[in-house]
Amino acid sequence: MWGNKTMIQEQINIENNQAVFLNQFERYGFKNKDELVQEALDRLQEDLEKKSLQESAELYAEIYERDSELQELTESALTEFPE
Repeated sequence: MWGNKTMIQEQINIENNQAVFLNQFERYGFKNKDELVQEALDRLQEDLEKKSLQESAELYAEIYERDSELQELTESALTEFPE
């Protein structure tokens, strides 16, 4: 997963309970702390991107629902779209 990526070192501060969790990396199937943190960051990034996309979709749906002109334009485009 990480083979072709350039790795950098970062020093961060974490809470005691997070350090306890991090030190249990083997219990969760990770080779080391780095692998656990990388997986956690990848998952967080994916979750945040999904949340942002969902919020954007909801905003577009809200705008569409309130804009009758946009609804008409969409309907006309659908009826004129070749099958």
